[in-house]
This record gives sequence, C-alpha cells and structure tokens, in this order.
Amino acid sequence: MMVSELDILRASILIVDDQDANVRLLEQLLSETGYTCVASTTSPREVCALHRKNRYDLILLDLQMPGMDGFQVMEGLKTNDADGYLPVLVITAQPGHKLRALQAGAKDFISKPFDLVEVKTRIHNMLEVRLLYRKLENYSKLLEQTVQERTAELRESEARFRSLTELASDWYWEQDENGNFTKVSGPALEMLGIRVDALAGETGVQVGGWNEAERQTLQATIAARQPFLDFVFSRVNADGSQQKFQVSGEPMFNQACRFIGYRGIGVELIARQ
Repeated sequence: MMVSELDILRASILIVDDQDANVRLLEQLLSETGYTCVASTTSPREVCALHRKNRYDLILLDLQMPGMDGFQVMEGLKTNDADGYLPVLVITAQPGHKLRALQAGAKDFISKPFDLVEVKTRIHNMLEVRLLYRKLENYSKLLEQTVQERTAELRESEARFRSLTELASDWYWEQDENGNFTKVSGPALEMLGIRVDALAGETGVQVGGWNEAERQTLQATIAARQPFLDFVFSRVNADGSQQKFQVSGEPMFNQACRFIGYRGIGVELIARQ
C-alpha cells in the first residue's frame, strides 16, 4: 500500500492563521512546492464547518488567534471528524505549547519563525501518513463489504443447496453437534413411523422391526463424524411389509473447523406392500 508523490501534491490543505502575512507566506511556499489544492481562512470559527464540508487532508493551524485559539478549534474538530483522525499540524511560537498541542490531538507542529525546509518536510511527511491512513481505512471498509457479500453468497448457496437436495430426495435433515435434529424437510415422520431424533439413536418413540445391526452401523458412523453415501437400512412393519431407506450424510464444520453437526438426504427405496 503506497502513496505516490502526485497523490501528496494533490492533497487538500487548509491554512488557518489570523495574520494575512503568514497565510500568504505558507500559500506561496506550498504553491512553489507543487501543492495544487490549498485553501485558507483567517477566521478560526469557520474551520469546523469548512472541514466538515471539504474533509481536508491537512489543516495548518495557528495556535495563538484572537477570539478562538487553536486549542478550541481542535476541540471543535474532534466533534465532527467522523474518521477519528485529527489531521492538524499546529503552528506556534511558544515552545511550551508544543506538548500541550500534541496532547490535544495535533499530529505534529511547526515552530515560528519558520524554517522553510522544516515546514516543507513536516507537511510532506504528515500528508504521506494521512493518505496512508485513508487508504487503510478504505481498504478495511472494502474488506468488510467483501466479507458481507461473500457471507450473503454463501447463505444463498446454502439455500440453493437445501432446495435442490429437498427436491432430489424424500427428506433433508440436519443435526447439531449433540445429535439433536434441527431441520427436517419432507415426510420423514410418515415414512419412518418414528420420531426423527430416533434416526440418530436419540430418545424417541420407536417402532419395532428395525435391522439393529444396520442401525448401529449408521449410528457409529455418525458418532465418528464420518461422511456416508447411499447407506441402506431397513425395517419390517407389523403387517410383514418391509421398508428400505437410503441415506447420505456429511459432517458440518464452522470456519474455526469445529464440528457443528450433520446434514444429509434420504429416500425410501421400496414402498410399503
């Protein structure tokens, strides 16, 4: 993630100083350096509204101004700066004000009388950091939006998967990590004649006639969190008729690779006689 020299020279800058001579000096310096988007004001009370409207990349702020000093301006900027970064480089002739200004939120300072090389260097460096901060902020927003879009796509894909499996099978089922059924679609109750949770060996009202060896094999596979494909098990009804069922299932894991349950499909192979 880089910031080009052209990006820096195109950055928006606001000069705030009640002395016209200082404003003109800084404007001339910035213009000769190649900065192309420079504004100024001698009224500190205008700064918050101007920044709210223009979102400056850098504010060169004199601390000692009548009516409203630079510290008061910074307090006002904190209330409307939505990005949480105060892009202020203070200008002061008082050495004792430097630490106070930094504690108030300023990112750097320029001393009076001006050392022009120092002024250009501090402005350049601060703009580079500011623009990098904005790029990082925009990247974070883009990443968050991308995650939201991918999550929505996954949910839509999951919904399509469920719809297709429900259409392609007699029932679709899901279990949580404890073996409790959380979703069943299709006539599972009518087909099996038992409570759904009994399919995984949980407590339920069971109907006799199951091939217990087959059921135990299925339950052991689920307990071992193994996938299974086209597993066939059967039961004999009280009237002597037989039912056969074919089921397929797979374990589910979350993004942290923690087991969260099973899902699968089932069909009846042989209808009641």
